[in-house]
Amino acid sequence: MDDATFDLQGQRVCVAGHRGMLGSALVRRLAQEDCRLLPLGREILDLRDQAAVFAWFDEYRPNVVFLAAATVGGIYANDRQPADFLYDNLAIAANVIEAAHRSEVQKLVFFGTSCMYPKLAAQPIEESSLLEGPLEPTNEWYGVAKIAGVKLCQAYRRQYGCDFVTVVPTNLYGPGDNFDPLQSHVIPALMRKLHNAVKEGDEAVEIWGTGKPRREFMHVDDAADAAVFLLRHWSAEEPINVGTGEDIGIAELAETIARVVGFHGRFVFDMSKPDGAPRKALDASKLLALGWRAQIGFDQGIRETYDWFVRRSTSPASDFQKTTASTKHACNEAPSRALPR
Repeated sequence: MDDATFDLQGQRVCVAGHRGMLGSALVRRLAQEDCRLLPLGREILDLRDQAAVFAWFDEYRPNVVFLAAATVGGIYANDRQPADFLYDNLAIAANVIEAAHRSEVQKLVFFGTSCMYPKLAAQPIEESSLLEGPLEPTNEWYGVAKIAGVKLCQAYRRQYGCDFVTVVPTNLYGPGDNFDPLQSHVIPALMRKLHNAVKEGDEAVEIWGTGKPRREFMHVDDAADAAVFLLRHWSAEEPINVGTGEDIGIAELAETIARVVGFHGRFVFDMSKPDGAPRKALDASKLLALGWRAQIGFDQGIRETYDWFVRRSTSPASDFQKTTASTKHACNEAPSRALPR
């Protein structure tokens, strides 16, 4: 690793996917820096459109790029929309990374995913386990696309000397998450489902799978802070994991959210539905050795996320009002199509 510190002062910083959960957190974090923010979201252009991406980079000439845009989701979406997850994410990565090279971007941070590691990788997962085994079938389409993005960064680094790095966050949650019943990951899916159960007086809530899989979660604001830290302090070909070093079982997660939401009923686990990987936690020892630590505790983060959800769901103009039906099939991990965020 190069010990030199990258200076953000005065830089033109592009956040691709600035309206997504991670992108929004990056915007909040970068507001603390002396830099010029260049937001780049789907309302500006479709990142799958190569010509449009190249033209935007030619016009705005960013010095720094955070590539947080992606078509994202969980088990339900990956299973039903494999072409979307593979094509969209391949196109986004290829277009933005090539455009960054063409316009001589000084540094690019590509966001990988824990889904790109083998299903049965030794736990916690080290960066060196990449490509050492088959992926979890329920999210392999997204994982394969992200692996391609990692390899693109490595290839441009080797061939052209580009300072393109890959940061691999663990499972993220927080303000800006997607709470659609069939278009969300496990924390927002459970949060909304339990919230609706309290409103409707339901005595039981169904959860996909056995409740035994273990997952690691990080508040998105911590992930954004880690990404800015690594922009400054990390320059290497190999990916670097961003995690907390702690994981939790899905059943225990449901109980934690239930306490915050005020649900006092019982859980029914649908054993016919997939669990996904038995455990997924990242070895973040490289990041921790650099001196970075997460600051937001899990209980605090869950409470803040629920407060944000309640405020949004009760707003007269809220998108949550458009999907008020209570789903009876809570996902262990769920999905999202739409255009890339």
